Amino acid sequence: MNHKILDKNSKEEVTSLFTSVFTSSEGEKEGRLIGNLASELSSRNDNQEIICFGTYEEESIIGAIFFTRLRFNESIQVYMLAPVAISTKHKGKGVGQALINFGLNEVKKRSVAVVITYGDPSFYSKVGFQALSENIIQAPLKLSMPEGWLGQSLMEKPIPTINDRPTCVKEFNDPVYW
Repeated sequence: MNHKILDKNSKEEVTSLFTSVFTSSEGEKEGRLIGNLASELSSRNDNQEIICFGTYEEESIIGAIFFTRLRFNESIQVYMLAPVAISTKHKGKGVGQALINFGLNEVKKRSVAVVITYGDPSFYSKVGFQALSENIIQAPLKLSMPEGWLGQSLMEKPIPTINDRPTCVKEFNDPVYW
């Protein structure tokens, strides 16, 4: 397994991975939706506002994750981890956890203070995420499943309370994802 930072040249393989994984697990409609999101994120992947990491086995991509910047009025660096896709053949083998830990270590090197995700608490708790109240950090849009709002401090202190609602990258600025 080889983890690496991806660029715009990986758009087609990343889009194909996300479409395939989400079609397989959630159905064709969700596969198209998340595949399109991955395509849009890949198109604007600048390694700053939008960062993509991938895992390869031999020359084939088997997993990919995105980190996107959440902007607050305060000067703290917060990123959101989403979406995540691990090939169906490689699920349950620790590939996702290894890729997420790789990504967290990489963004920590960039002075990112907090990482947020919106997903399954039982999965993300395995890589250090904990339930996050919107009294501490609000989501950019209204959450349909508040129990999936999770956070992790990459500093040696707890997640600070941030009083303003963040803005997210334009690709996530749609209630369908929340």
